[in-house]
Amino acid sequence: MASIKEVPNSEFGKLLQERPDSIRTARREEVVKGKIFDIASNTLYIDLGHLGVGIVFGRELMDAQETFRHAKIGDPVEAVVVEAENDDGYVELSLRSASEERAWEELHEKEKSGEIFPVQILEANKGGLILRVSGVTGFLPVSQLNAAHYPRVEGGDKQKILEKLKGYIGQMFNVRVITADRAEGKMIVSEKEAMNTETQVALEGLSVGATVDGKISGVVDFGMFVKFNWKQIELEGLVHISELAWQRIDNPSEFAKVGMPTQAQVIGVDGTRISLSLKRLRPDPWLSVQEKYKVGEKVTGEVLKVTPFGAFVKLDDDIHGLAHISELTEDDTLKPEEVIKPGQTHEFRIISIEPVEHRLGLSLKTSDKKEEKKKAPKKKTKKEEKDEKSEKEAE
Repeated sequence: MASIKEVPNSEFGKLLQERPDSIRTARREEVVKGKIFDIASNTLYIDLGHLGVGIVFGRELMDAQETFRHAKIGDPVEAVVVEAENDDGYVELSLRSASEERAWEELHEKEKSGEIFPVQILEANKGGLILRVSGVTGFLPVSQLNAAHYPRVEGGDKQKILEKLKGYIGQMFNVRVITADRAEGKMIVSEKEAMNTETQVALEGLSVGATVDGKISGVVDFGMFVKFNWKQIELEGLVHISELAWQRIDNPSEFAKVGMPTQAQVIGVDGTRISLSLKRLRPDPWLSVQEKYKVGEKVTGEVLKVTPFGAFVKLDDDIHGLAHISELTEDDTLKPEEVIKPGQTHEFRIISIEPVEHRLGLSLKTSDKKEEKKKAPKKKTKKEEKDEKSEKEAE
């Protein structure tokens, strides 16, 4: 590196000679302002006025390569003092530190104001998306994605979720800063909270009980998403699997397909989260189940699913019942799948009806055999017969 004595004929050297008494020692980590005075192949010289001449070189210059490439003599700069005075009499500076300082200040202002601004997605991992705001690397968690960008993957397969997130690389998302912590170097943004005024007004006017017309925009293992227009603004809500129908639904993809038109009822609005229901637009069939079915009655049903504790059986489109493992066979050594199979049709006997709990109990056992078993005299063991004979002989 050239010393001041080695560059007496340079412009900044003449400057030092003209005002040697005006130079004072700068303070470490002080933010200073100046103008680019000279540009060498690997060095920037900054006129800091009464503070002297600043220099940016080495690692600090590498970290500010973008600034260096576009630097021109006379350009104003802001920098942070790394060393107040080095062996050559220069004030060593860092442009990177100064830009970080400004960047975090800008981020804090954005956090306070709630400003909505666009960012480009740079990378993705299984937890969310990576981006940069004002030169600071930030994170957009999956939980803070707008419903339209939420990765809907059946079964929650993490690899498939990552593939969907990678599909957003290069795209621009509107976000808000929700955390800007310089001490921890943490900056988190939210797309979910970056709503425009029109969307906020539309959500405020969306009340529980309202009926909306829309289209199925996504199907996942826990339900389905529905897009609909409300006050000329497109919104999206979730129909949880338990709100799809009055009967049991195990696989939403067998119940609904993307693009299908549907009508739903709003059952909850929590911030940007809209909860919908399909089943509540229809009368609850369980309220009149006892008019259709009676305890003791024999009915024909189709086995839908077999589990370790029994079998789910379809009686009609709305009413499904459960045949507990204890009601499938008299042989308690057999497993349910050894007695009954999905898709089979059997005649069952209704043994219980609970409308409030939406439960109906079924049995494959016949009532006659059960009653006969109860009434039949208990068969004595050989030991009991021998003991009884001994008692008589003793008498």
